[in-house]
Amino acid sequence: MNPVTVALVEDDARMRERLARAIVAEPSLRLAHAAADAGALLAWFADNPVDVLLVDLGLPDLPGTELIRRCARMQPACAVMVITMFGDEATMLLSFEAGARGYLLKDGTEADLATHVLSLHAGGSPMTPIIARQLLARWNAVNAAAPAALALARAGVAPGREAGRAAPPPEALSRREAQVLDLIARGFTYTEIAGQMAVSVTTVQTHVRNIYGKLGVHSKTEAVYEARQAGWLP
Repeated sequence: MNPVTVALVEDDARMRERLARAIVAEPSLRLAHAAADAGALLAWFADNPVDVLLVDLGLPDLPGTELIRRCARMQPACAVMVITMFGDEATMLLSFEAGARGYLLKDGTEADLATHVLSLHAGGSPMTPIIARQLLARWNAVNAAAPAALALARAGVAPGREAGRAAPPPEALSRREAQVLDLIARGFTYTEIAGQMAVSVTTVQTHVRNIYGKLGVHSKTEAVYEARQAGWLP
């Protein structure tokens, strides 16, 4: 039986080496390529079919979610798994929407990495427990909201409206707030956004709080959704 071929992209040299060692140590896996950034990975990936791709989201040259999206288009049969420090709901959802099938946080990843890769290749979706709980909580929230939405629809009331009264439109975002939200929607982290805008992470967080208040939301995913509904994001 041929070994499962694995490629990975991780900009931290020590972490890249640790992940590579974990793969090489498993006889049923073969490390085909290890890249330090998205550009190097994409150049290699275009001409080299691989079974599994491991992606760090905090890359220096391209958001990890965008890299996943591109790789999924290039090799639809390749199973992509995220390995990251970012455990927030918005990043997780963006990763799965882009095409990831597994999501692991870096704490203790190497010890069971081979098992997770084999599970992914076999059709599973390995997830760090806290990520699985977030996904389940999201699913439960969506399903809990569905009966209420259906009742409103049957009553002829559009979502976001109470009977006989229209919901007020969201307050317009400032130019800087709109810029922050656009970068969030594209998968950038607070640190990356701060770097691009030449401001502190604290300033970015203040903009995010203001965005939440204006849109009446409590998460980045909800903020992006509401902004798109209002026509402020593509």
